[in-house]
Amino acid sequence: MSNAWRKLESEKSTGMVASRDAPSALEDFSLALGGPLYQLYLRTRLARPPLELLRRRVIALSMICWLPLLVLSLAEGHAVSGVHVPFLLDIETYARFLVALPLLLVAEVVVHRRISVLIPQFRKRDIISEADWGRFEAIVASTMRLRNSMIVEVILLVLSVTVSNWVWREYLALKAPTWYASPAGKEMHLTAAGFWYVGVSLTILRFMLYRWYFRILLWYQFLWRVRGLPLHLNLFHPDRSAGLEFLSVSLFAFAPVLVAHTVFLAGFIGGRIVYDNARLSTFKMDAVGTVVLLMLVVIVPLCFFVCHLTQARRKAAQEYGLLASIYVDDFRSKWIKDTSERDETLLGTPDIQSLADLSNAFNVINEMRLLPFGKRALLELALLLLAPLLPLTLAEVPIEQIIERILKIAL
Repeated sequence: MSNAWRKLESEKSTGMVASRDAPSALEDFSLALGGPLYQLYLRTRLARPPLELLRRRVIALSMICWLPLLVLSLAEGHAVSGVHVPFLLDIETYARFLVALPLLLVAEVVVHRRISVLIPQFRKRDIISEADWGRFEAIVASTMRLRNSMIVEVILLVLSVTVSNWVWREYLALKAPTWYASPAGKEMHLTAAGFWYVGVSLTILRFMLYRWYFRILLWYQFLWRVRGLPLHLNLFHPDRSAGLEFLSVSLFAFAPVLVAHTVFLAGFIGGRIVYDNARLSTFKMDAVGTVVLLMLVVIVPLCFFVCHLTQARRKAAQEYGLLASIYVDDFRSKWIKDTSERDETLLGTPDIQSLADLSNAFNVINEMRLLPFGKRALLELALLLLAPLLPLTLAEVPIEQIIERILKIAL
């Protein structure tokens, strides 16, 4: 009896058997829940399960990161004057803590709601066969264990305090007197506001970013492992992706995280334009490169299914091509060759409509995509990512000139 029990437990651990009595792991899949930070949300009443009280989290974390900086800058006389970059005129600070940080918090809700509903689709659409349910649920459970790892989040926090702080001091901090520091040769003397900025505000922001990077990597790992299962695709599905187009939802599920990065870039460029007399055209390649890179972040994991979709299109073309050949041969024999022996009239026959339906179905196969998303989704995502950068054009092109050009185009 004990040997049989050990064998059953071993099979469950390797995903060979799916427990029928235990609740399905698919219902618990979420890239946003779990981990020490989520538990902290619950204990401090910044969240109710699953991720309610979003407004409370946005206000609390934004004020922790931004409000003390304002108070300390006022006390030191650096809020509106006294240094080259006063606090209330620092575009980058607004972008980071009042726009980008809230976006990272909003992303938790968006990702939870959109990604979690995708996972059961693999089973509901019979893409994962019943024989492979156990292996699929083992992949889900493994992903959730990594998501909940305390060790990972501790490493991310240490990274936020150490290496990231050095990179910021060396390459990103302004080399002019600011509300947070005054340079002295190669050294940087932090103000009181600067100590809070470096020790608390930037640490929280970086940790939130790194946490999202880790969660996105979990999404990569999950889809990569699912790709290795025997997938039963619907070759003639009208979505032109063999039934996998539902995965395109992930492009926009992670959109708030991606837009937060273009907000960072917009704040960085805006600060250089205002205080370093830089020109917007100088950062053209930076903007294009950032948008392309961010789009690739969400496109790459969907490329894992290219081989499956290629095989599906080839198989569908062969199967449907054979069916079409048989049908058109019968149609030609009935309506063109043997007209003398035909009993029914051509007018009103369903054969013509069937031939048209056959052609429409064949078009579905010919238009089958090798990626589970279309060009329109990519265009919409690109426009969404570019939106935070558009206000920067006002720094070089007056609003009156922009309106005049729009009116000329419209009229």
